[in-house]
Amino acid sequence: MDRPFVFINSAMSADGKLSTKERKQVRISGKLDFERVDELRARADAVMVGIGTVLSDDPSLTVKSPERRAARKAAGKNENPVRIIVDSSARTPLDSDIFKKGDGLRIIAVSTSAPEEKIEKLEEKALVIKTGTFKVDLIELAAKLKEMGINTLMVEGGATLNWGMLSAGLVDEVYTFVGNLIIGGKTAPTFTDGEGFSEAELLELELSSAETIEEGILLRWKVNDKKAR
Repeated sequence: MDRPFVFINSAMSADGKLSTKERKQVRISGKLDFERVDELRARADAVMVGIGTVLSDDPSLTVKSPERRAARKAAGKNENPVRIIVDSSARTPLDSDIFKKGDGLRIIAVSTSAPEEKIEKLEEKALVIKTGTFKVDLIELAAKLKEMGINTLMVEGGATLNWGMLSAGLVDEVYTFVGNLIIGGKTAPTFTDGEGFSEAELLELELSSAETIEEGILLRWKVNDKKAR
Protein backbone atom coordinates (compact mmCIF):
# COMPACT_ATOMS: atom_id res chain seq x y z
CA MET A 1 0.00 0.00 0.00
CA ASP A 2 1.46 3.35 -1.07
CA ARG A 3 -0.29 5.26 1.71
CA PRO A 4 -0.98 4.84 5.43
CA PHE A 5 -3.90 2.86 6.80
CA VAL A 6 -6.46 5.65 7.23
CA PHE A 7 -9.48 5.83 9.49
CA ILE A 8 -11.90 8.66 10.20
CA ASN A 9 -13.27 9.14 13.70
CA SER A 10 -16.24 11.43 14.24
CA ALA A 11 -19.00 12.18 16.72
CA MET A 12 -22.33 13.34 15.33
CA SER A 13 -25.82 14.07 16.53
CA ALA A 14 -28.70 11.70 15.82
CA ASP A 15 -29.43 13.82 12.74
CA GLY A 16 -25.85 13.67 11.49
CA LYS A 17 -24.60 17.12 12.54
CA LEU A 18 -21.07 17.75 13.81
CA SER A 19 -21.82 21.12 15.42
CA THR A 20 -24.44 23.88 15.50
CA LYS A 21 -25.39 26.24 12.68
CA GLU A 22 -22.97 28.76 14.24
CA ARG A 23 -20.28 26.05 13.95
CA LYS A 24 -20.04 25.93 17.72
CA GLN A 25 -18.87 22.56 19.01
CA VAL A 26 -21.26 20.84 21.41
CA ARG A 27 -20.61 17.87 23.65
CA ILE A 28 -22.05 14.91 21.76
CA SER A 29 -20.39 12.01 23.59
CA GLY A 30 -19.39 11.35 27.20
CA LYS A 31 -16.35 10.31 29.19
CA LEU A 32 -16.19 6.72 27.93
CA ASP A 33 -16.13 7.83 24.31
CA PHE A 34 -13.56 10.51 25.16
CA GLU A 35 -11.30 7.74 26.48
CA ARG A 36 -11.89 5.64 23.36
CA VAL A 37 -10.86 8.54 21.14
CA ASP A 38 -7.78 9.25 23.26
CA GLU A 39 -6.76 5.60 22.92
CA LEU A 40 -7.19 5.73 19.12
CA ARG A 41 -5.10 8.89 19.01
CA ALA A 42 -2.40 7.33 21.20
CA ARG A 43 -2.14 4.32 18.88
CA ALA A 44 -1.98 6.36 15.66
CA ASP A 45 1.24 7.50 14.00
CA ALA A 46 -0.42 10.76 12.98
CA VAL A 47 -3.65 12.71 13.46
CA MET A 48 -5.00 15.00 10.72
CA VAL A 49 -7.65 17.73 10.60
CA GLY A 50 -8.69 20.37 8.09
CA ILE A 51 -8.18 24.10 8.47
CA GLY A 52 -11.90 24.65 9.13
CA THR A 53 -11.68 22.53 12.28
CA VAL A 54 -8.64 24.50 13.44
CA LEU A 55 -10.34 27.86 12.87
CA SER A 56 -13.59 26.86 14.60
CA ASP A 57 -12.39 24.54 17.40
CA ASP A 58 -8.63 25.19 17.81
CA PRO A 59 -7.86 21.59 18.86
CA SER A 60 -4.47 20.66 20.31
CA LEU A 61 -4.78 17.05 19.01
CA THR A 62 -2.64 15.86 21.92
CA VAL A 63 -2.95 12.57 23.80
CA LYS A 64 -4.66 13.56 27.04
CA SER A 65 -3.96 10.53 29.27
CA PRO A 66 -0.59 10.70 31.14
CA GLU A 67 -0.50 6.88 31.09
CA ARG A 68 -0.93 6.74 27.32
CA ARG A 69 1.70 9.44 26.80
CA ALA A 70 4.10 7.50 29.04
CA ALA A 71 3.42 4.29 27.11
CA ARG A 72 4.24 6.05 23.83
CA LYS A 73 7.47 7.38 25.32
CA ALA A 74 8.41 3.94 26.65
CA ALA A 75 7.97 2.61 23.11
CA GLY A 76 10.48 5.17 21.83
CA LYS A 77 7.89 7.53 20.35
CA ASN A 78 6.98 11.15 21.01
CA GLU A 79 4.23 11.64 23.59
CA ASN A 80 1.87 12.69 20.80
CA PRO A 81 1.37 11.45 17.25
CA VAL A 82 2.46 13.66 14.38
CA ARG A 83 -0.19 16.40 14.08
CA ILE A 84 -1.21 17.47 10.57
CA ILE A 85 -3.34 20.34 9.30
CA VAL A 86 -4.60 20.35 5.71
CA ASP A 87 -4.53 24.06 4.92
CA SER A 88 -4.46 24.86 1.20
CA SER A 89 -4.12 28.65 1.67
CA ALA A 90 -1.80 28.62 4.73
CA ARG A 91 -4.40 30.21 7.01
CA THR A 92 -3.38 28.38 10.21
CA PRO A 93 -3.08 30.97 13.02
CA LEU A 94 0.42 31.10 14.47
CA ASP A 95 -1.02 31.05 18.01
CA SER A 96 -3.04 27.84 17.44
CA ASP A 97 -3.10 25.32 20.30
CA ILE A 98 -1.47 22.74 18.04
CA PHE A 99 1.72 24.83 18.25
CA LYS A 100 1.47 25.63 21.97
CA LYS A 101 0.61 22.27 23.51
CA GLY A 102 2.50 18.99 23.63
CA ASP A 103 5.68 17.72 22.00
CA GLY A 104 6.09 16.07 18.62
CA LEU A 105 6.20 16.97 14.95
CA ARG A 106 3.62 19.28 13.41
CA ILE A 107 2.94 19.27 9.66
CA ILE A 108 1.04 21.89 7.68
CA ALA A 109 0.04 20.73 4.19
CA VAL A 110 -0.45 23.66 1.81
CA SER A 111 -0.97 24.14 -1.93
CA THR A 112 1.74 25.65 -4.12
CA SER A 113 -0.41 28.77 -4.56
CA ALA A 114 -0.43 29.57 -0.81
CA PRO A 115 1.13 32.98 0.01
CA GLU A 116 4.88 32.57 0.45
CA GLU A 117 5.06 34.98 3.39
CA LYS A 118 2.52 32.89 5.30
CA ILE A 119 4.38 29.68 4.47
CA GLU A 120 7.64 31.16 5.78
CA LYS A 121 6.04 32.00 9.14
CA LEU A 122 4.50 28.53 9.43
CA GLU A 123 7.87 26.94 8.63
CA GLU A 124 9.20 28.43 11.89
CA LYS A 125 6.73 26.25 13.80
CA ALA A 126 6.10 23.20 11.61
CA LEU A 127 7.18 21.13 8.66
CA VAL A 128 5.36 22.54 5.64
CA ILE A 129 4.54 20.16 2.77
CA LYS A 130 3.52 21.74 -0.54
CA THR A 131 1.34 19.69 -2.86
CA GLY A 132 -1.42 20.52 -5.32
CA THR A 133 -1.82 23.80 -7.23
CA PHE A 134 -4.84 25.42 -5.57
CA LYS A 135 -5.95 22.68 -3.18
CA VAL A 136 -3.82 20.18 -1.29
CA ASP A 137 -3.48 16.99 -3.31
CA LEU A 138 -4.56 14.47 -0.69
CA ILE A 139 -3.38 11.43 -2.64
CA GLU A 140 0.11 12.89 -3.02
CA LEU A 141 0.10 13.99 0.63
CA ALA A 142 -0.83 10.48 1.78
CA ALA A 143 2.06 9.04 -0.24
CA LYS A 144 4.49 11.55 1.27
CA LEU A 145 3.31 10.68 4.79
CA LYS A 146 3.87 7.00 4.08
CA GLU A 147 7.42 7.79 2.89
CA MET A 148 7.98 9.55 6.24
CA GLY A 149 7.12 6.34 8.10
CA ILE A 150 3.53 7.23 8.99
CA ASN A 151 1.68 3.92 8.68
CA THR A 152 -1.53 4.70 10.61
CA LEU A 153 -3.36 8.00 10.06
CA MET A 154 -6.34 9.12 12.13
CA VAL A 155 -8.56 11.77 10.51
CA GLU A 156 -10.65 13.89 12.89
CA GLY A 157 -12.60 16.06 10.45
CA GLY A 158 -14.12 18.25 9.51
CA ALA A 159 -16.71 17.69 6.83
CA THR A 160 -14.60 19.04 3.95
CA LEU A 161 -11.57 16.91 4.77
CA ASN A 162 -13.76 13.85 5.39
CA TRP A 163 -15.28 14.28 1.93
CA GLY A 164 -11.88 14.84 0.33
CA MET A 165 -10.40 11.71 1.84
CA LEU A 166 -13.42 9.51 1.11
CA SER A 167 -13.92 10.75 -2.46
CA ALA A 168 -10.21 10.18 -3.20
CA GLY A 169 -10.44 6.57 -2.05
CA LEU A 170 -8.05 7.13 0.85
CA VAL A 171 -10.10 5.76 3.76
CA ASP A 172 -10.12 2.19 5.11
CA GLU A 173 -12.40 2.51 8.16
CA VAL A 174 -14.87 4.96 9.64
CA TYR A 175 -15.85 5.26 13.30
CA THR A 176 -19.03 7.24 13.92
CA PHE A 177 -20.33 7.88 17.42
CA VAL A 178 -23.99 8.87 17.16
CA GLY A 179 -25.17 10.81 20.20
CA ASN A 180 -28.62 11.39 21.66
CA LEU A 181 -29.05 14.95 20.35
CA ILE A 182 -30.91 16.64 17.54
CA ILE A 183 -29.09 19.77 16.36
CA GLY A 184 -30.79 20.63 13.06
CA GLY A 185 -30.00 23.56 10.79
CA LYS A 186 -29.47 23.31 7.04
CA THR A 187 -26.14 25.12 7.37
CA ALA A 188 -24.88 23.07 10.34
CA PRO A 189 -21.86 20.92 9.36
CA THR A 190 -22.56 17.28 8.61
CA PHE A 191 -20.15 14.33 8.55
CA THR A 192 -19.27 15.00 4.90
CA ASP A 193 -20.01 17.85 2.54
CA GLY A 194 -18.24 18.52 -0.77
CA GLU A 195 -19.84 17.85 -4.13
CA GLY A 196 -21.45 14.57 -3.11
CA PHE A 197 -21.53 11.28 -4.99
CA SER A 198 -23.87 10.59 -7.89
CA GLU A 199 -26.16 7.57 -7.70
CA ALA A 200 -23.67 5.51 -9.70
CA GLU A 201 -20.75 6.47 -7.46
CA LEU A 202 -22.24 5.89 -4.00
CA LEU A 203 -19.66 4.73 -1.47
CA GLU A 204 -20.61 1.47 0.23
CA LEU A 205 -19.71 0.68 3.83
CA GLU A 206 -19.67 -2.66 5.60
CA LEU A 207 -20.75 -2.57 9.25
CA SER A 208 -18.02 -4.16 11.36
CA SER A 209 -19.56 -3.55 14.79
CA ALA A 210 -22.18 -1.58 16.71
CA GLU A 211 -21.68 -0.85 20.39
CA THR A 212 -23.79 1.11 22.85
CA ILE A 213 -21.69 3.62 24.80
CA GLU A 214 -23.49 5.62 27.49
CA GLU A 215 -26.36 7.42 25.74
CA GLY A 216 -25.18 6.82 22.18
CA ILE A 217 -23.97 4.17 19.79
CA LEU A 218 -20.56 3.63 18.20
CA LEU A 219 -20.66 2.31 14.63
CA ARG A 220 -17.50 0.95 13.05
CA TRP A 221 -17.54 0.70 9.28
CA LYS A 222 -15.19 -0.84 6.71
CA VAL A 223 -15.02 1.14 3.47
CA ASN A 224 -15.74 -0.95 0.38
CA ASP A 225 -14.30 1.34 -2.24
CA LYS A 226 -12.96 0.33 -5.63
CA LYS A 227 -10.59 3.32 -5.52
CA ALA A 228 -9.14 2.47 -2.09
CA ARG A 229 -5.57 1.28 -2.35
